[in-house]
Amino acid sequence: MSFSPSNAVRAARDETPGEARSVSEIAGAIKVGEPGSFAALGTAFLTRLPAAPVPDPYLVGISGEVAESLGFDAQAATGPEKDAFAAFFAGNPTRDWPADALPYAAVYSGHQFGVWAGQLGDGRALTLGEVEHDGARLEVQLKGAGRTPYSRMGDGRAVLRSSIREFLCSEAMHHLGIPTTRALAVIGSDLPVRRETVETAAIVTRVSPSFVRFGHFEHFYSNDRIDELKALADHVIDRFYPHCRDADDPYLALLDRAVQTTADLMAQWQGVGFCHGVMNTDNMSILGLTIDYGPFGFMDAFNAHHICNHSDTQGRYAYGRQPQVGYWNLFCLAQALVPLFGANLPEEGRAERVVEEAQKVMERYKERFGPALVAKMRAKLGLEIERDGDDKLANGLFEIMHANRADFTLTFRNLSKLSKSDASQDAPVRDLFLDRAAFDAWAAQYRERLAHESRDDAARAAAMNRVNPKYVLRNHLAENAIRRASEKDFSEVARLLDVLRHPYDEQPENEAYAGLPPDWASDLEVSCSS
Repeated sequence: MSFSPSNAVRAARDETPGEARSVSEIAGAIKVGEPGSFAALGTAFLTRLPAAPVPDPYLVGISGEVAESLGFDAQAATGPEKDAFAAFFAGNPTRDWPADALPYAAVYSGHQFGVWAGQLGDGRALTLGEVEHDGARLEVQLKGAGRTPYSRMGDGRAVLRSSIREFLCSEAMHHLGIPTTRALAVIGSDLPVRRETVETAAIVTRVSPSFVRFGHFEHFYSNDRIDELKALADHVIDRFYPHCRDADDPYLALLDRAVQTTADLMAQWQGVGFCHGVMNTDNMSILGLTIDYGPFGFMDAFNAHHICNHSDTQGRYAYGRQPQVGYWNLFCLAQALVPLFGANLPEEGRAERVVEEAQKVMERYKERFGPALVAKMRAKLGLEIERDGDDKLANGLFEIMHANRADFTLTFRNLSKLSKSDASQDAPVRDLFLDRAAFDAWAAQYRERLAHESRDDAARAAAMNRVNPKYVLRNHLAENAIRRASEKDFSEVARLLDVLRHPYDEQPENEAYAGLPPDWASDLEVSCSS
């Protein structure tokens, strides 16, 4: 089934958001260049072009929740118009698009692995526009839709493997309560794509309030385009942080928001053992969202120096370094915003005052991150009352976890089974440690600390299980789903998505998804090649 995109856009522009059901209505609900949108900033920020079609697209997976957030039923992807749905979200209907309705690729720059890389941009992503539904405005983007002016030497494609991983992880992170872009669907095609080996193409539909990155600001700063830099900052403030307008310096207030949201995000990543893998400044969201799921991983065996991206030969983005990298990236953002700071200050002494004020804002990262991480660790340990030494207790656990390569997720989940008074019940967590004596010594300290808590074991366990997930997207679980999907069996993608929607629940029927990884999982690698 096919339809004319231009007719769909024109006919459905006045459809009430939330009523879209047919593919034509879905297409029409996606607005382009509306006032206040990123696209309305103009051609200095983006290039409009059609997606590159793929042959015979088919649905691999869809998130019903994200479909609902966009105002339509996920059954549109599997009903009579399923072929049209797959074609649309593969970017295939490229004929007759009105010039002002073409998708767009955004330009930005950035530091990659700590080195200035110059101009970058959406090398394989095209934003269709935005949908307004239930008072929220969400941008809809196709990742893997073909070459753009910013592809450099790339082919503009994504592969089935990486697209499934991004689809599942972005939804998993959302249900863990961690700020993230989300994913509507994965569309596959048998189009061959060469990476380390020949794989097949896929397009993942990403959804976010905004895809603006630190690198967007760096781009205009580095090219001395201050008017565009200001327009971009004004867009973010007016759209997402209007309260910044009430500050003495709205742009310093914007930096402050980035500092706070990034500090919180780093604490949340550390708290679940998540490693991003490519924390370049062009992969840092101005809204503090987890963005760009390339090489990433949830740790199995805990290693403070774990590197999830085998392209990261220097370990710049190792687990233990993520908080410091977040801070470094914020310095790059602050530098890019410097021309906007202090607009109301007298010229004499302005430069010094601006630097001083920006440094004060940057110091709030440390003030925010440390307490946020300690609070998260206290909750993970089931400690309701704040006491001196709680951070040392948590660090002590991490030290023996690191020495024993204890499973990150299972250690914290099973710790809830530990009794205040009966050490005979320690086996579920104790058995994760080869050095039982080291665990016993730490457990004695933990019990001594629990003696100051008023909650009984059952209440503490319930609280701990609300913050310590049982189910995360372990690499081997994603790999199982990918292998089946490569044989056109997408059932495991759907089942795993459903499991990850309830990460804190027991789910007895899905117990196998919470177990230790198999031996073969240690050989799995992810890299920037996806």
